[in-house]
Amino acid sequence: MWQPNRAQWPVIWIVAVVAILAWPPDSGRSLGVKALSWMADPAGTLPELPPPLPMSLGDDGDAVAAHDALEHAYYQARERSTLTRWRMDLKDAAGPFEPATQRQLVVGMVVLSALGIWRLDAPRRNDTKDTKDTEVKP
Repeated sequence: MWQPNRAQWPVIWIVAVVAILAWPPDSGRSLGVKALSWMADPAGTLPELPPPLPMSLGDDGDAVAAHDALEHAYYQARERSTLTRWRMDLKDAAGPFEPATQRQLVVGMVVLSALGIWRLDAPRRNDTKDTKDTEVKP
């Protein structure tokens, strides 16, 4: 039975962890993006941008004022510092690709890594021939 050697184990572990973190679910964000979002705001203290005000509430002055106050608090917190702005961007981050494209890229990475691991398993070959042991026949 095949067993990975010392050079193959780090590649196997790194590829496995990256594949698990990058694989997108059917809906929502991948595990890696969720972890990044949680690391940016573990306590949940950063404000979120409120959703757009529905058209049906456009005539309600109190609802518009409350929405504007939430929006003002969000932008005020965002402009407070560069670090806060960066954390808010990470908290709201999404995957860089569509889920189908991301799955194709992850599968491609795994296949190419398997080929690399297979190459690491290939025995070392000496392509040069030793010429002093060969006799030339006339």
